[in-house]
Amino acid sequence: MIRQPIQLFTDGACSGNPGPGGYGVILRCGDYEKEISEGFEDTTNNRMELMAVIVGLESIKWENAVVTVYSDSSYVVNAVTKGWLDNWVLKDFKGKANPDLWIRFLEVYKKHRVNFVWVRGHNGHPENERCDRLAVDAYKKLI
Repeated sequence: MIRQPIQLFTDGACSGNPGPGGYGVILRCGDYEKEISEGFEDTTNNRMELMAVIVGLESIKWENAVVTVYSDSSYVVNAVTKGWLDNWVLKDFKGKANPDLWIRFLEVYKKHRVNFVWVRGHNGHPENERCDRLAVDAYKKLI
């Protein structure tokens, strides 16, 4: 069975850094679309950006999916596309933030064929704006 490629739109938000935050995800495959969001009482923006990608990838119900992740997070996109993450793994994440999430990311990332596309945040990209609203609404429910 040939599966359609998946588009994964993600964003994280935080009020204060650290502070209350949340993430928003839009998972799109053909005509199917799913929104996911969650808020946290005490977190950072980078954690929420990374959580959005992780949760989105974890929601894919089959392995070896072709996935394009659209994110406005230079932290996440550059860590993967510029090889920073490979170096962090070699150094056992010494001195790096969020090793728990990066390890979780790697577990799910290896199950798929993932490409990253950086998008400029708060610049009118419809899905990025929607993910931002999902993220903000998620943490505002907590405060």
